[in-house]
Amino acid sequence: MIDAICGAITSVDGVTLLDREMDPDHNRAVVTFVCHPNSAVEAAFRGYQKAAELIDMTTHQGEHPRMGACDVCPFIPISDMTEDDAVELAHKLGRRVGDELQIPVYLYETAASTPKRRNLAKVRTGEYEGIRDTIATDKARRPDYGPAKMNLKSGATAIGVRFPLVAFNVYLGTNKKWIADRIADAVRSLRGGYRFVKALGFEIKERDQVQISMNLVNYTKSPIFRVFETIKSEAARYGVNVTSSEVVGLVPNDAVLDVADFYLRLENFSKEQILEHKLQEAGTTADPSGESFYDEVASSSPAPGGGSVAASAGVLSAALAAMVARLTVGKKQYAKVKDELSQVRDRADELRQELTTLIDTDKEAFNAVMDSFKLNVDAEEKEAAIQEATKNATMVPLTVMKTSLEVLGLARTVAAKGNVNSISDAGVAGLMGMAAVEGAGYNVRINLSSLKDRKVAEGIRSEATEISQKAQEVADEIRRLVEEKL
Repeated sequence: MIDAICGAITSVDGVTLLDREMDPDHNRAVVTFVCHPNSAVEAAFRGYQKAAELIDMTTHQGEHPRMGACDVCPFIPISDMTEDDAVELAHKLGRRVGDELQIPVYLYETAASTPKRRNLAKVRTGEYEGIRDTIATDKARRPDYGPAKMNLKSGATAIGVRFPLVAFNVYLGTNKKWIADRIADAVRSLRGGYRFVKALGFEIKERDQVQISMNLVNYTKSPIFRVFETIKSEAARYGVNVTSSEVVGLVPNDAVLDVADFYLRLENFSKEQILEHKLQEAGTTADPSGESFYDEVASSSPAPGGGSVAASAGVLSAALAAMVARLTVGKKQYAKVKDELSQVRDRADELRQELTTLIDTDKEAFNAVMDSFKLNVDAEEKEAAIQEATKNATMVPLTVMKTSLEVLGLARTVAAKGNVNSISDAGVAGLMGMAAVEGAGYNVRINLSSLKDRKVAEGIRSEATEISQKAQEVADEIRRLVEEKL
């Protein structure tokens, strides 16, 4: 089951599975993956989709609190990604999970719609059964997305944005759960313990031990070593020893360095002394990209060529339209267009992803034509293969034209209603969108000359001409709007 869910997530290009943990006592799995923000929502959604297909909450049992097949999905911003960017992704995923899978979605932590929903434990109060029995009648239980009705098979879910969390468990040399409960109360935030610690006591029957299971939601302010030392001290009150501890899933490097620094009593130590850190720094100061897309275009290889470059222009147009929309949404003076520009932003991101894929698709289509000429088959079969490959190589830039025309429509909207301080960006979005349409049009026309089915060729030519004319009208309107506002 966990293999299928991980497979669904990593079926999205560019997604890397970092870690997977399965705990039979808690009957709970933790999957961690990393990818570009553009792919994050699709990857997470596919994980939800597969979990909804395979897991039946009406028969689920486990020690850990839970409310759904995919219980919680946090977006954790790293590198140059901001919390605001991550919150946007949380909303996109929440909307899809709610609308397409009919699963109630609650936003939590930084993405929470109300302060009462920031704390995941509060959102999960009552767990699956409690939410199932009250969601339709209790207004406080109404989800942020999806139906106000429990999905009996898949349950409900929480989607949010948070600081990197450390899942940390400590085992005690006893099987008395009441001791674990008391120690958990001593360290958990809600009982006067550490501000950024959530803790529960569990009985681990297969080990004949008890465990304090914790989430350290901000390891910089409630560090691992401090929590661990407190648990040791509290356990000693009951004549119990700490036998071991474990980290579930991944842990930030700095969190472990803090532990080493504390226990080794290091003087003047910094992460700059870590060998791997210096190697990573050295790796990122050199050219990290190797041969870039632009290098490939400039090479003697005929692909990627004009078709891929046209798609790339469309990507830039969509990116600029999305940027202007983001610089507009949330500004008080543009409150009236918030919903419309939010839709533009989301659609521009989708089209940007589609056009990015088309960059490679165009290259592959050209290479397929070249390969068809090298086939070692009889003349009739070879000609059929050449014609099929040529038709496909014509349809790819036609798709670029269609997609870029839609992008131009979004550029027109941001030029008309977007943040006036970004009007030049809207103008460049229009120019790049028109370049994408015209450039892809050239590639359609050159391929049409090799198509022997004249009826099909004329149909494609007619459609391409119509797209070009519409695109020119939109581009002219964008230019007029920009000139008026500059």
